[in-house]
Amino acid sequence: MPQFVHLRASGVSLLLDLTDGQLPAVVHWGAALGDLSLDEARALAQGDVEPLAGNAVDDPVRLSMLPEHHIGWVGKPGVAGHREGRDWSSKFEVTDVLVDGSSVEGDFVETGAGLVTVTAQDPEAGLQIHLDVEMLLSGLVRARAALRNEAAGPYTVTELTVALPIPPRAREILDFAGRWGKERTPQRSQLVVGIHEREGRKGRTGADAATVLSVGEPGFGFARGEVWGVHTAFSGNHRHYAERLFSGMQVIGGGELLLPGEVRLAEGETYTAPWIYAAYGDGLDDQAHRFHRYLRSRDEHPTRPRPITLNVWEAVYFDHDLARLTDLADRAAALGVERYVLDDGWFRGRRDDFRGLGDWYVDDEIWPNGLSPLIDRVTGLGMEFGLWFEPEMVNEDSDLARAHPEWIMQTGGRLPIRSRHQQVLNLGIPEAYEFVLERMTAILGEYDIAYIKWDHNRDLIDAGTWPTGVAGVHEQTLATYALMDELKVRFPGLEIESCSSGGARVDLGVLERTDRIWVSDCIDPLDRQQMNRWTMQLLPPEILGSHIASGVNHTTGRYHELSFRAGTALFGHLGIEWDLAKATEAENHDLAAWIALYKEKRALMHSGDMVRADALDPTVNVYGAVAADQSAALFFLATLGRSEVSPRGRFTLPGLDPARRYRVAPIVVGDPDDGFVAPAWWNGGSGTVLSGRSLGVVGLHLPGQYPERVTVLSVTEE
Repeated sequence: MPQFVHLRASGVSLLLDLTDGQLPAVVHWGAALGDLSLDEARALAQGDVEPLAGNAVDDPVRLSMLPEHHIGWVGKPGVAGHREGRDWSSKFEVTDVLVDGSSVEGDFVETGAGLVTVTAQDPEAGLQIHLDVEMLLSGLVRARAALRNEAAGPYTVTELTVALPIPPRAREILDFAGRWGKERTPQRSQLVVGIHEREGRKGRTGADAATVLSVGEPGFGFARGEVWGVHTAFSGNHRHYAERLFSGMQVIGGGELLLPGEVRLAEGETYTAPWIYAAYGDGLDDQAHRFHRYLRSRDEHPTRPRPITLNVWEAVYFDHDLARLTDLADRAAALGVERYVLDDGWFRGRRDDFRGLGDWYVDDEIWPNGLSPLIDRVTGLGMEFGLWFEPEMVNEDSDLARAHPEWIMQTGGRLPIRSRHQQVLNLGIPEAYEFVLERMTAILGEYDIAYIKWDHNRDLIDAGTWPTGVAGVHEQTLATYALMDELKVRFPGLEIESCSSGGARVDLGVLERTDRIWVSDCIDPLDRQQMNRWTMQLLPPEILGSHIASGVNHTTGRYHELSFRAGTALFGHLGIEWDLAKATEAENHDLAAWIALYKEKRALMHSGDMVRADALDPTVNVYGAVAADQSAALFFLATLGRSEVSPRGRFTLPGLDPARRYRVAPIVVGDPDDGFVAPAWWNGGSGTVLSGRSLGVVGLHLPGQYPERVTVLSVTEE
């Protein structure tokens, strides 16, 4: 078996130490090391051994990717559990190491992207571990562990957490908070002695999820500053954490958060933890690119042009009137919309959000001829048809709940407190799962439906299984995954959007099964400037549902010009959430032009590298996409507020080839906004030509514009 394995890809190295049959320890994870030899790998490992200190254990602590208590590690353990109070402190010995599925000869393996699988045993505790550690082509690292009980009697797993060390110069934490309607709010803090732990106990990822927990050199920004981050790819209860010990050792890691008794392994059973993704970068954009390039490399990643989507929710809410809905379809098609989505309110008894959830039958009072008249009109106009479901939920006022009250998740001999007037349907019960699968299959089989908006409008509270009340979030999450997977098998080509009262289910676990995420129920462009910007730390823009709102926003009550609403929504998967019957002739004219611009530029935006300029002023966002070959780019200048100084100075355009020359010119849709003052380089709209180096280092002066406006710039190689 190898003693050292060196994986490397896209400027990142991961050097693993497997000496003496111990679980793999990370000697280095970060900037590429170049070619190594066995002697140099040994020297690097030796250089990482801490000297003995007073009042500490008598042997240096060797930190593995599954930290073990027995070595003297007093931080968070990698494996936590017990066999009725015993076998709670493990000591694993490696029995096998595979690289890309094969045994290897020699003490040292050096390769590019690849998968290392380590098998280890603890005979005393009767446990076996399989640990997968993979370097992806993008330089992203992912790891997961599987724990098997090999002894008589149940083994209760309480935690299975993967950890990676980070260097002591990484002392500033960036992760995300948020709430409904204001997801992905960045927050920074200092990494001090102790644990910075972000737990998600909502039964879904959560609007306040850490998303990517990063620790970097103090002051790291988009363009520079080393940063190490982790993401837990799981849609149920989960954790991310960063820990610094008194010794100065530092780790970041994550895993599933298991409720009491959720995983009790009988002899021969295995629990597999979710993937933990680890991203190193020189700057936040470099880190984000590793996530984006990996996601775009997957077979399941959507590759056809992302269709412009009209969702009818904010136009009609529960008022499903065929004449009104077909009128919306006609208006949408005339503007160039490519997908039409019928939201909540189409199924039996659903007149408001107090009743009907779970009764997945087309309501014959509202739709006496079924959905066919609307769907035929939509598809006849050349658009795809999409339909809203909330498969994991149920109203107590529903035929389903009256027939099967035991299918509601509950514990303690009581129903959980309601949220949005609804309860959670326990898909971990096979009969409940089969009922939902049958109803969704029937609807999708009867009608020409290309797309599901899959909602999930409440946290899971008292989420147990009747009649015992044992915790069921783990099983519920896996059952939801299985339901999505099965529908994709039954209906090839079906696309699913992950919506969870907005952006409360945004993670790489659900994204293995979905094609789009709803960033937030709030599409106020001022708030979306923040939410879209930071959701792109994990996901590329083509995954982000980004809609043009009505003039007065449904969530905030703020009014914005169409140029700001459309200019903000453009950089994502564009859609419309607006009663088009209320749009003026001028608005329809400009809206059609924005849609045409999206169709012209979506290939660039959805394949290029996302770039964000470090703030020259907190009231200005500069961001965009640069083509993979750096021949073109599309940039956005968003003014969010009033600066304390005027004028606000230059902005730079990152990501261009320093040696090439580019023309930077404005893209103007409609009449210029009030308050707009063109800078000298505007040259009547023809723009200016500069080298990529000059644009990235010196830049150009911002135009004058009122707050809450967006300017779009085309950048093309001369």
